Formats: sequence, structure tokens, C-alpha cells
Amino acid sequence: MLRTAITLLVMAVLSISAANGSPAPKAKTHRSAQAAVSTRASKKSAKKTHNAAAVKDGHAAGRAAGHKAKRRNARGRAGKQRTSARTASLHGRRMATRSPLVGSHESLARQNDKTEDDNLERIEDEDDLADRIARKVLVPVPASAALTVNGDLPENHRYCRPWTALFLADLAKLHEALFHKPIEVSSAVRTVEYQKQLMERNGNAAAAEGDVVSPHLTGATVDVAKQGLSTREMGWMRSWLLPLQKAGMIDVEEEFHQSCFHITVYKAYVSPLPEVANGQAKAAPARSSRRHSAPGLSAPGQDKATHDTKPQTPVAAS
Repeated sequence: MLRTAITLLVMAVLSISAANGSPAPKAKTHRSAQAAVSTRASKKSAKKTHNAAAVKDGHAAGRAAGHKAKRRNARGRAGKQRTSARTASLHGRRMATRSPLVGSHESLARQNDKTEDDNLERIEDEDDLADRIARKVLVPVPASAALTVNGDLPENHRYCRPWTALFLADLAKLHEALFHKPIEVSSAVRTVEYQKQLMERNGNAAAAEGDVVSPHLTGATVDVAKQGLSTREMGWMRSWLLPLQKAGMIDVEEEFHQSCFHITVYKAYVSPLPEVANGQAKAAPARSSRRHSAPGLSAPGQDKATHDTKPQTPVAAS
């Protein structure tokens, strides 16, 4: 009995001791866990900070590279622009582009005045035209490999004044030497009778009667077609014709409905000097002493000037 009691007492003491000693290890384990969690959190935080710094540095580097690339592209574009400007400047010096030589009522009136000063009559009809051709007052348009004539023109309308023929030969020769192709005369001499018919079907045609009429009626005027001419050829034509106009040798108007250079040539015209061929015409004398005649033809006689009293206002075309 006593032994049993002692056994129970020992067991109770051991049980109490066990109960009192177990919390200490648990507390130690809990602190270790907290420390471990804190360490992991610190490592994660440091990693995030590192990653954020790396990303920030990457963005900064990317922006820097982008700015550098933009500067490089900008320098490239600026260089190309400077090169283009230099190229355009060089081309501009080689062949300047002139504005169209637009006509006007004043120009048409001047052409009438100057052809009257040259004592040129208006050709009335086909019989009058045939008589002037027979007397060699009019000569054939000087067709050649460098100068063609509109195939639709009647044979007896492929004539002009001798100085006009000389001008056409010079123009065609210079053009062919530069561009290796011919120019085309689309219209030459007309009669009053023909001009009236033209007015009926072409509302852009100039008058046939009156103080200011189409100078084609005198045979001094021709139309050179613009169709088929390149931009460079057009620029050259304008550069060559304008000095001659300023020198008083010709008058020129660009027509757009019929697409041609309408050119009236005066007796003052002489074959171009080298300066003229380069676009630098010298002033022409008031009257040229040179006799204008085509090869194999005698010098023409003079026409008497005539005046009509009924005024009419011409339109843009010849």
C-alpha cells in the first residue's frame, strides 16, 4: 500500500516537472521561426530593391540609347537635306526653270503694230496666198531632220516670211544639238478667210478683221508645238526665246489651249550670236540692213501696209 502511494507520488512529481519544462523549447522554436521569416522577408525586400534598381537603370539606359539614336537619325536627316539642297542648287545652275511666257492683249496689239511697221499686209484668201508664194514673198517652212511640220497643215499653208524661216532654222538647229530630237511647227501662215473659219470652230482664236488681229495673217508668225517637249526642253525654249524678245527681234506667247509657243518674228531678226545661244541676246537695231532670203530664193519685195477701221477685241489664242 505504502509502495503504491510512493509510486504514485513519484509519477505525479515527474508529470508536473514535464509540464513545467515543455514551454521553454516551444518559445525557443517560435523565436527561431520568427527570425527565419524575418530573414526571408529581408532577402525578398533586398531582391525587390535590387530588381527595381536594375529595372530603373535599364530604363535609364534605354532612354539614353533612344536619345542617342534620335540624335544620330536627326544628324542623318540633316545631312541628307544638306546634300539634297546642294544637288538641287547644282541642277538649278545647269538649267534654270523659267515661268511660262504668258501672252496678253498688249502683246497681241504690239505684234500688230510691229508687223505694220515692217510693211506687212494681211493675206486675204487662197488666191492672194498663191500670188505671194509665186513672188517668193513667202518661203517654205525649212523642214529638216531637226524641224518637222504638222502633217494636217495644207501644203500651201506651210509657208512663212524669209526671216521667220531663218529664225526657225536657227531654233531647230540649236535644239537638235542639245536634245537630239526635232521640234514641230504646228501652224504657219493663214489667210483672213481661213482665220474666219477657224473662229467658227475655235472660240479661242484671235480676230480675223479689225485693228488687232492674228499676226498669222502676215506670214511672220509660227506656232511651235509644246507637245512632246520635256520640262528641261521647255525651260531651255523659254531661256532662249525671252532674250530675243527683250532684244526686239521676236514676240512670244505661250498658248495652253492649243499647247504651243506662238512666235512672231520681225525683220530685225538676225542669226543668233554665241551670246544669244547661251541665253544672252544683244539689243537689235531698229532696222536690219541684212536681206532675209532662203537658200536658192531671191530677196522678197515689200508689202504695202493696210489698215482696217472696225476694232475688235482678240482672245488669247493666235
